[in-house]
Amino acid sequence: MAKIQRALLSVSDKTGLIPLAQALLQAGVALISTGGTAKALRDAGLEVMDLSAYTGFPEMMDGRVKTLHPKIHGGLLYIRGNATHEAAARTHEIQPIDLVVVNLYPFEQTVARQNVTLHEAIENIDIGGPSMLRSAAKNHESVTVVVDPADYAEVARQIAETGGTTLELRRKLAAKVFARTAEYDGAIAAHLGKAFAPTATAVLPSSLALQAPLAQTLRYGENPHQAAALYGRFHEYFQQLHGKELSFNNILDLTAAASLITEFAADGPTLAILKHTNPCGVGQGANLREAWDKAYATDKQAPFGGIIAVNQPLDLACAEAIVEIFSEVIVAPDFQPDALALLQKKKNLRLLKVLKNPLAARPWDVRSVGADSFLLQERDLKITTVGDLKVVTRRQPTPAELQAMLFGWRVVKHIKSNAILYANADRTVGIGAGQMSRVDSSRIAVWKAGEAGLSLKGSVVCSDAFFPFPDGLIAAAEAGATAAIQPGGSVRDAEVIAAADERNLAMAFTGVRHFRH
Repeated sequence: MAKIQRALLSVSDKTGLIPLAQALLQAGVALISTGGTAKALRDAGLEVMDLSAYTGFPEMMDGRVKTLHPKIHGGLLYIRGNATHEAAARTHEIQPIDLVVVNLYPFEQTVARQNVTLHEAIENIDIGGPSMLRSAAKNHESVTVVVDPADYAEVARQIAETGGTTLELRRKLAAKVFARTAEYDGAIAAHLGKAFAPTATAVLPSSLALQAPLAQTLRYGENPHQAAALYGRFHEYFQQLHGKELSFNNILDLTAAASLITEFAADGPTLAILKHTNPCGVGQGANLREAWDKAYATDKQAPFGGIIAVNQPLDLACAEAIVEIFSEVIVAPDFQPDALALLQKKKNLRLLKVLKNPLAARPWDVRSVGADSFLLQERDLKITTVGDLKVVTRRQPTPAELQAMLFGWRVVKHIKSNAILYANADRTVGIGAGQMSRVDSSRIAVWKAGEAGLSLKGSVVCSDAFFPFPDGLIAAAEAGATAAIQPGGSVRDAEVIAAADERNLAMAFTGVRHFRH
């Protein structure tokens, strides 16, 4: 048990600071602090010594130099019980610092703001904070170091009960420090690498540092024999309001659903149903209940055990329809009280509230490919507008066909390749996903529509990649499609366009492929 007599507190995030400081003072711990933290403590009526008074050296250069001092780092790093270290500490009048509570300048939050300047970013790079954290963490045999306000309560409890902390806790906190400082440095490197690039285009880092805090352990992975856990800041984006613990597959599915529904954030009531990350129905209507009816009608088999996402607070009328089938997760910006009360009667149904737009996170996708290797790419955030379309057929699309093209194109982007989607202006009517052949995906989409009793007459066919041969387009025309949207770019584009003209189809090229493995 390492006794704690002196603590240094320096935090940008003041959450929980005052209760912790009160507990320390009650335990007889002397407090040392820096500028804003010291002021907050004094404003709360607590006794604290300014760091400059402790070191005998003033803060200077706008606070850039304050904690980088031998009395600070010596007090953190010297090995208790080591005769040479003890003698040096006495000679230079260095007192032990037994507890360090530091959280860092908000660099990540600063650079996440739109139009942040380089000067603002650089001024939010913490130097003294990481240095103190690392010194204290290195000497965790004797020093307790806290970087996360979530750990204040346990530290305060142990000190109140015993006057110190256990080695087990100090080891846990030290490991947390090095994870946090690595994550912090990684964020700085990524931002400055992009800011200092010769062009404004996205820059891939010269090295990939994967650092993320443990968010929660999971019962298992994709299958029961696979261990799994969730890392990162998931809980800053989603709040679980009800239901069993999220599974590995739940998290994959619900984040895919949230990404899809974000495409329609500015639209009227929109609802999407997904299964195994693939959309199996998307609908829009005058209200969410109408949107549900259209989405569910696309495929009444696949939604069993699926994920539902809506772009507006979920109301009672829509909730009453949803509870008629078994669903795993519902994702919504909010839930109206009566809808929430109804849905909470389903004990196995997980309800997730979206706290922040998940697409506002770092714009990168990272995948493990085995062999101790990772793939990094920009997230596919491309939004296609009317102005991006190039009509390549003799017949121009009608306004309704054009609306269906843009609606379907937003959905097909989220379907696994090879992806074929039949859509009207406000709903999906047939979806084929993940097949080895684009023709197979088209056949499945037509078959699904037939199974659901939906007509494809007058629909638009959307293909996430180009039609390599006219056969896929011909099949779509025979199924009832009157227009098509696809990237274009095949060596047989002329043949595909000719096939469309022969059947009086309107077809537009986007010039952008949305292939999704």
